[in-house]
Amino acid sequence: MEAQPRFEEIEHTADIAIRVYGRDLPELFANAAYGMACQIAEPTTIPLTVEHQVHLEAPDVETLLVSWLGELLYLGERDECVFTCFEMHTVTPTQLQAHAQGGPATEYLVHIKAVTFSELKIVPTATGYETTIVFDV
Repeated sequence: MEAQPRFEEIEHTADIAIRVYGRDLPELFANAAYGMACQIAEPTTIPLTVEHQVHLEAPDVETLLVSWLGELLYLGERDECVFTCFEMHTVTPTQLQAHAQGGPATEYLVHIKAVTFSELKIVPTATGYETTIVFDV
């Protein structure tokens, strides 16, 4: 049986969109963050020199996902880095605790301004969860 991809890029008219997969919510959130990082820079070129603990709460799972990715964008902008490695400690539909690692990118592919709620719905599948995320560039 072929392994499910972490994410795939999908066509979007003006912005960047990815479809993300995960066997459970922690994997879905980690794969979403990794998929976002892959849009920003080549992940294999990023040293793991910056670390952050992230603790978030939200009223629902979609808002939590947008908050998670938005927090990584904010920390990346502030610290001039891209996060590519994630250890998810707790992910429920309303809470997240995670450890993110990353570092400076030598070359940026695109600047993501924001994570949007456009088309965002986390849906259960036969193999776990799936969602589409649209980034404002």
